[in-house]
Amino acid sequence: MPNTQSPYVAFAMLLSSNGHPVTPAELHGLLIGRSCAGAGFDAEAWLADAAQLLEIEPGDTVRNALIGLQEMVKGELNSEDMAIVLLLPSDDAALADRAEALGQWCQGFITGFGLNAGGKDLSTEAKEVLQDLVAISQVQEALEESEDGESDYMEVMEYLRVAPLLLYTELAAPAAPAPKPSLH
Repeated sequence: MPNTQSPYVAFAMLLSSNGHPVTPAELHGLLIGRSCAGAGFDAEAWLADAAQLLEIEPGDTVRNALIGLQEMVKGELNSEDMAIVLLLPSDDAALADRAEALGQWCQGFITGFGLNAGGKDLSTEAKEVLQDLVAISQVQEALEESEDGESDYMEVMEYLRVAPLLLYTELAAPAAPAPKPSLH
Protein backbone atom coordinates (compact mmCIF):
# COMPACT_ATOMS: atom_id res chain seq x y z
CA MET A 1 0.00 0.00 0.00
CA PRO A 2 1.49 3.35 -1.01
CA ASN A 3 2.50 5.73 1.73
CA THR A 4 -0.10 8.51 1.66
CA GLN A 5 2.25 10.72 3.68
CA SER A 6 5.00 10.71 1.04
CA PRO A 7 5.75 14.05 -0.65
CA TYR A 8 5.07 12.41 -4.02
CA VAL A 9 1.58 11.20 -3.06
CA ALA A 10 0.71 14.51 -1.39
CA PHE A 11 1.79 16.48 -4.47
CA ALA A 12 -0.05 14.04 -6.78
CA MET A 13 -3.23 14.50 -4.74
CA LEU A 14 -2.83 18.30 -4.87
CA LEU A 15 -2.41 18.23 -8.65
CA SER A 16 -5.28 15.85 -9.36
CA SER A 17 -7.68 17.56 -6.94
CA ASN A 18 -7.03 20.81 -8.85
CA GLY A 19 -7.68 19.21 -12.24
CA HIS A 20 -4.08 18.96 -13.45
CA PRO A 21 -3.45 15.74 -15.46
CA VAL A 22 0.28 15.58 -14.75
CA THR A 23 2.41 13.63 -12.30
CA PRO A 24 4.80 15.18 -9.79
CA ALA A 25 7.59 13.17 -11.45
CA GLU A 26 7.00 14.75 -14.86
CA LEU A 27 6.77 18.27 -13.36
CA HIS A 28 9.94 17.75 -11.33
CA GLY A 29 11.75 16.41 -14.40
CA LEU A 30 10.57 19.44 -16.39
CA LEU A 31 11.89 21.77 -13.70
CA ILE A 32 15.28 20.05 -13.42
CA GLY A 33 15.60 19.87 -17.23
CA ARG A 34 14.86 23.54 -17.77
CA SER A 35 17.20 24.47 -14.91
CA CYS A 36 20.02 22.34 -16.33
CA ALA A 37 19.55 23.99 -19.74
CA GLY A 38 20.18 27.42 -18.24
CA ALA A 39 16.64 28.73 -17.82
CA GLY A 40 17.48 30.26 -14.46
CA PHE A 41 15.14 30.43 -11.50
CA ASP A 42 12.66 33.15 -12.39
CA ALA A 43 9.35 31.97 -10.87
CA GLU A 44 7.13 33.36 -13.63
CA ALA A 45 9.18 31.69 -16.40
CA TRP A 46 8.99 28.39 -14.50
CA LEU A 47 5.23 28.73 -14.06
CA ALA A 48 4.86 29.48 -17.78
CA ASP A 49 6.75 26.29 -18.71
CA ALA A 50 4.77 24.26 -16.14
CA ALA A 51 1.47 25.65 -17.50
CA GLN A 52 1.91 23.56 -20.65
CA LEU A 53 1.76 20.37 -18.58
CA LEU A 54 -0.86 21.61 -16.12
CA GLU A 55 -3.33 22.34 -18.97
CA ILE A 56 -5.34 24.77 -16.82
CA GLU A 57 -4.20 27.83 -14.90
CA PRO A 58 -2.95 26.75 -11.45
CA GLY A 59 -4.66 28.08 -8.35
CA ASP A 60 -2.69 29.71 -5.55
CA THR A 61 -2.04 26.43 -3.72
CA VAL A 62 -0.55 24.76 -6.80
CA ARG A 63 1.39 27.93 -7.75
CA ASN A 64 2.88 28.07 -4.25
CA ALA A 65 3.78 24.37 -4.39
CA LEU A 66 5.48 24.86 -7.77
CA ILE A 67 7.44 27.86 -6.52
CA GLY A 68 8.45 25.90 -3.41
CA LEU A 69 9.58 23.02 -5.60
CA GLN A 70 11.68 25.43 -7.65
CA GLU A 71 13.32 26.83 -4.51
CA MET A 72 14.15 23.29 -3.38
CA VAL A 73 15.68 22.46 -6.79
CA LYS A 74 17.65 25.72 -6.85
CA GLY A 75 19.12 24.82 -3.47
CA GLU A 76 20.01 21.29 -4.61
CA LEU A 77 21.63 22.38 -7.86
CA ASN A 78 23.72 25.01 -6.12
CA SER A 79 24.72 22.93 -3.09
CA GLU A 80 28.00 21.15 -2.48
CA ASP A 81 26.25 17.74 -2.18
CA MET A 82 26.28 17.10 -5.93
CA ALA A 83 23.05 15.07 -5.91
CA ILE A 84 19.41 15.71 -6.66
CA VAL A 85 16.52 14.27 -4.66
CA LEU A 86 14.13 12.90 -7.28
CA LEU A 87 10.42 13.44 -6.74
CA LEU A 88 9.27 9.84 -7.26
CA PRO A 89 6.95 7.39 -5.49
CA SER A 90 8.38 5.93 -2.29
CA ASP A 91 10.02 2.51 -2.15
CA ASP A 92 6.83 0.88 -0.87
CA ALA A 93 5.02 1.59 -4.16
CA ALA A 94 4.95 -1.19 -6.76
CA LEU A 95 8.06 -1.35 -8.92
CA ALA A 96 5.95 -0.88 -12.07
CA ASP A 97 4.54 2.38 -10.66
CA ARG A 98 8.00 3.62 -9.66
CA ALA A 99 9.44 2.69 -13.07
CA GLU A 100 6.59 4.48 -14.83
CA ALA A 101 7.25 7.60 -12.74
CA LEU A 102 10.97 7.35 -13.54
CA GLY A 103 10.09 7.33 -17.25
CA GLN A 104 7.79 10.32 -16.74
CA TRP A 105 10.55 12.16 -14.88
CA CYS A 106 12.91 11.60 -17.82
CA GLN A 107 10.26 12.70 -20.33
CA GLY A 108 9.70 15.87 -18.30
CA PHE A 109 13.45 16.49 -18.11
CA ILE A 110 13.88 16.12 -21.86
CA THR A 111 10.95 18.50 -22.49
CA GLY A 112 12.24 21.11 -20.04
CA PHE A 113 15.76 20.85 -21.39
CA GLY A 114 14.56 21.08 -24.99
CA LEU A 115 12.41 24.15 -24.30
CA ASN A 116 15.39 26.04 -22.90
CA ALA A 117 18.61 24.74 -24.48
CA GLY A 118 17.98 25.79 -28.07
CA GLY A 119 21.17 26.31 -30.04
CA LYS A 120 23.62 25.60 -27.23
CA ASP A 121 26.69 23.55 -28.01
CA LEU A 122 26.89 20.40 -25.94
CA SER A 123 29.92 18.35 -25.03
CA THR A 124 30.07 14.67 -25.95
CA GLU A 125 29.36 13.80 -22.29
CA ALA A 126 26.30 16.05 -22.20
CA LYS A 127 24.94 14.49 -25.38
CA GLU A 128 25.45 11.03 -23.85
CA VAL A 129 23.51 12.03 -20.74
CA LEU A 130 20.60 13.24 -22.89
CA GLN A 131 20.67 9.99 -24.91
CA ASP A 132 20.62 8.03 -21.64
CA LEU A 133 17.60 10.03 -20.45
CA VAL A 134 15.74 9.30 -23.70
CA ALA A 135 16.50 5.59 -23.29
CA ILE A 136 15.46 5.58 -19.63
CA SER A 137 12.19 7.35 -20.48
CA GLN A 138 11.22 4.25 -22.46
CA VAL A 139 12.36 1.60 -19.97
CA GLN A 140 9.34 1.29 -17.68
CA GLU A 141 7.99 -1.94 -19.19
CA ALA A 142 11.40 -3.62 -18.98
CA LEU A 143 11.55 -3.74 -15.17
CA GLU A 144 10.04 -6.78 -13.51
CA GLU A 145 8.98 -7.13 -9.89
CA SER A 146 12.09 -9.01 -8.72
CA GLU A 147 15.36 -8.46 -6.89
CA ASP A 148 17.09 -7.79 -10.21
CA GLY A 149 14.36 -5.36 -11.25
CA GLU A 150 14.66 -3.58 -7.90
CA SER A 151 18.43 -3.41 -8.28
CA ASP A 152 18.16 -2.06 -11.84
CA TYR A 153 15.67 0.58 -10.69
CA MET A 154 17.96 1.72 -7.87
CA GLU A 155 20.94 1.88 -10.22
CA VAL A 156 19.05 4.05 -12.71
CA MET A 157 17.72 6.25 -9.93
CA GLU A 158 21.23 6.82 -8.56
CA TYR A 159 22.43 7.73 -12.06
CA LEU A 160 19.61 10.27 -12.38
CA ARG A 161 20.53 11.86 -9.07
CA VAL A 162 23.94 12.90 -10.46
CA ALA A 163 23.88 12.84 -14.30
CA PRO A 164 21.82 16.05 -14.71
CA LEU A 165 24.44 17.88 -12.67
CA LEU A 166 26.87 17.46 -15.56
CA LEU A 167 24.44 19.36 -17.78
CA TYR A 168 23.82 21.99 -15.11
CA THR A 169 27.54 22.50 -14.54
CA GLU A 170 28.20 22.74 -18.27
CA LEU A 171 25.29 24.99 -19.28
CA ALA A 172 23.72 26.74 -16.34
CA ALA A 173 25.79 26.91 -13.17
CA PRO A 174 26.82 30.42 -12.23
CA ALA A 175 30.52 30.94 -12.89
CA ALA A 176 32.69 31.08 -9.82
CA PRO A 177 34.06 34.56 -9.27
CA ALA A 178 37.63 34.99 -10.48
CA PRO A 179 40.14 35.18 -7.66
CA LYS A 180 41.13 38.72 -6.85
CA PRO A 181 44.76 39.54 -7.56
CA SER A 182 46.80 40.04 -4.45
CA LEU A 183 47.97 43.60 -3.79
CA HIS A 184 51.48 43.17 -2.42
